[in-house]
Amino acid sequence: MEVVQDRLGDLGTPLAEVTFVVVDLETTGGSARDCGITEIGAVKVRGGEELGELQTFVNPGEPIPAFIQSLTGITDAMVADAPRTGEAVASFLEFARGAVLVAHNAGFDIGFLKAACAAHDLRWPGPTVLDTVRLARQVVSRDEVPNHKLGTLARYFGATTTPDHRALHDARATVDVLHALIGRLGSVGVHTLEELSSYTSRVSDELRRKRHLADGLPSAPGVYVFKDERGEPLYVGTSIDIRSRARSYFTASEQRRRMGEMVRLATEITPIVCATTLEAQVRELRLIARHKPRYNRRSRHPERAWWLKLTDEVFPRLSIVRSVGPDDLAFAGPFGTRGTAEEAMAALHDAVPLRQCLTRLSPRRPTSACALADMGRCSAPCTGEVPVEDYAVTVAEAAQVLVGDSRSAVAALRERMAELSAQERFEEAGALRDRLADLVRAASRSQRAAPLTAAPELVAARRTARGGWDLVCVRHGRLAGSSHSPSAPTRCPTSRPCAPAPRWSRRPRGRARAPCPRRPSSSCAGSRLRAPGWSTSRASGPAPWAVPLPPTASWRLL
Repeated sequence: MEVVQDRLGDLGTPLAEVTFVVVDLETTGGSARDCGITEIGAVKVRGGEELGELQTFVNPGEPIPAFIQSLTGITDAMVADAPRTGEAVASFLEFARGAVLVAHNAGFDIGFLKAACAAHDLRWPGPTVLDTVRLARQVVSRDEVPNHKLGTLARYFGATTTPDHRALHDARATVDVLHALIGRLGSVGVHTLEELSSYTSRVSDELRRKRHLADGLPSAPGVYVFKDERGEPLYVGTSIDIRSRARSYFTASEQRRRMGEMVRLATEITPIVCATTLEAQVRELRLIARHKPRYNRRSRHPERAWWLKLTDEVFPRLSIVRSVGPDDLAFAGPFGTRGTAEEAMAALHDAVPLRQCLTRLSPRRPTSACALADMGRCSAPCTGEVPVEDYAVTVAEAAQVLVGDSRSAVAALRERMAELSAQERFEEAGALRDRLADLVRAASRSQRAAPLTAAPELVAARRTARGGWDLVCVRHGRLAGSSHSPSAPTRCPTSRPCAPAPRWSRRPRGRARAPCPRRPSSSCAGSRLRAPGWSTSRASGPAPWAVPLPPTASWRLL
C-alpha cells in the first residue's frame, strides 16, 4: 500500500504561524452604502507578538455629523488634509496582504472596506475573516459578562488598552480580546486556523476532544468504520477521502442527531483503503450486511428484499418470493417492500393474461374457469382447453417483459391509461401509471444485471478527478479486483495493447469466486457500473453483451 503523507492542508495551519491583522474603522454613520470612513486603525500580530501598526485619518468627502464628532472626537478639521478613501483603503490592503483579518463585529468594518473597494475600482482580496463578537458569544457566557461589547470584553479580559471609539485604540483592545479567546479555545482542542474559523458551541467539548480519532487516517478513497469500546462496528461509511470525511463528524457540519450519538460512543475509526471508489462502495455494502451496525439505516438487511418471478411448473404464474436462484425462469427485482412487488405484479397481469390462481394446475385434471377468464384477463389454462404449448407463448411474453424487451407491455398499458383518461377515470389511470412505474424500474434492474452476471469477465475503466483511471474487473457480477492507473492517458487503458497486468486489489478472501447464481444483489459490483463515466471493454463469454442506454448515456461501449 502506498503511504500517504499528511499534507499541511489536512493538518490545518497552527495558530502560532498565522498572521492576523486586527482592524477597526471609524465612520460617519452605520450604512456602508451612504456613509464614509473617517479613520482606519490596524495592528498586525503573529504568535502573540506585534509586527506593526497602521493608523490614518480618512477624508470621507462629506461633513462628519455632530453626533459622530462627539462620539469619536474626530472633527472635519482633523480629516481635511487626510488621504481620500481610495488611497487610504489601498494602503490598508497592502498592509494586510496575506493576513487573516480580525474585527469586533466584523460585518460592519468589512462591509465598509468592501464598499470602498467597489467605489474606487479596487480588487477585494477575499481574505479569511474572523469576528471576535461571534467567537466571544460561543466562548464567554452571559454568567460572566452582561454583553459582548468590545469595552465589556476588554475590561473582563484585562486589556492593556481601553477602547474609546478611536480606530487604533479599539484595534489594540481587540488584539487582547482575540488572544484571550484563543487561549480559552486552546483548552478544548482548537489549535489551527481552520478549527478557529469553524468553531461553534453547537459542537460539544466532548465531541471536539474526540477529533484525535481521525488524526492517523489516510487521505485516500475507501471505507471507514466507527467502532465502540468492544470493537463492535457502530457505523460504516465510504468516501473519496477517508480522513476529511471522518474529521467532518466532529464539526458543526454534521447535524444528524444520531451521528452525534454515534460519535460519542465511538472509541476508534478503522480505515479500509480501496484502490477505487467502486471497490469502496461494494465493500461498504458487504460490511453493512455482515455486521448490521445499529447506526446504519440503509442496506442492513439485503435478505429482506422481495423478488417477482415466474414459477417452475407446467402452467407458470407470477410469485413474490424472498430469494431467486439460477434455475428460475425469469425474475425482476429487488423490491424494497412487498407492496411495491405486488404493484409490479398487478401491472404485468394487466399487460399479459397469465393465470392468477394459486393452485398447481395439471393438463390432465381440468377445472372450471374463474371470473378473470370471463373478463379476458386470464387465458384460463385450468379448463384444459389451452394446450401447454400455447400457454408457453404467454409465459414467454411475460418473461420477455421481466428480463428482456418490455416495450410491448409498456405500450399496451399506456394505451389503457389513455383510454381511462379519455373516460375521465383519472384515479384509475394514475394507479395504473404507478403500477407500471414499479414494474419498469424492477425490470430495468434485472435487465442491467443479467448480462453482467452472465459475463465470465468484464473490465471497466473510468477517468477520475484525481487523475488517471479507475480499473475494475467484474466476474459474473462480482467484483474480482480493482486498481488505479496513476497516469492520465487520453484513451481508456483497457483499449490499449496488453501491458503488464495491473496489481489488482483483490476481494478479501483472495481469488474470485466461481460463477455465482444469476441473482443480483444490492452489493453486486455490476449494479454499481451504472454511474456516469464507466467505459467497458473485454467482456468475455458466450452470452450476448447488451446494456440499456439511458438518455444520459452513462455507458460508453468500446
